[in-house]
Amino acid sequence: MIEEQVILVNEQDEPIGLMNKMEAHEKAVLHRAFSVFILNDKNEVMLQQRAHHKYHSPLLWTNTCCSHQRAGETNIEAGKRRLFEEMGFQTELKELFHFIYKAPFDNGLTEHELDHVMIGYYNEAPIINLDEVESWKWLTIEAIKDDMIENPDAYTVWFKIIFDEFYHYLEDHKL
Repeated sequence: MIEEQVILVNEQDEPIGLMNKMEAHEKAVLHRAFSVFILNDKNEVMLQQRAHHKYHSPLLWTNTCCSHQRAGETNIEAGKRRLFEEMGFQTELKELFHFIYKAPFDNGLTEHELDHVMIGYYNEAPIINLDEVESWKWLTIEAIKDDMIENPDAYTVWFKIIFDEFYHYLEDHKL
């Protein structure tokens, strides 16, 4: 199996090369990524719990799906592809904003990503891919805020950053 590559970028999101995903995480090199948030008509966010065997952040709760763009793929195409691969459904996505973060993990890997945040709408239950996702649930923005205060270690680093800094974007994009 060929290892997935990530798109290396500068701080202006201009591509500067490709690198194997694990190498990029070992070297903490800035690369392009995305995070998808799916809301339903009750303005609840679909959260996923990462699979127990993930190489970082296993069993932590996070946004609906996230991953890395492939060479030649737009942010929206990547988001739709991965949403279907992880959560088993398709919907239209809209890009809201992007930001850069750097987060080291206990296993020696570091996420250093220019993360494109997207939103979409869906009202059904997903058909989760158990290789990627342990579980899922709908939660209101207020319930997520409250739970992150009570259980901060239950959430991924990037989700906490996005949510703490940018949850008003989700509130502004209600159906």
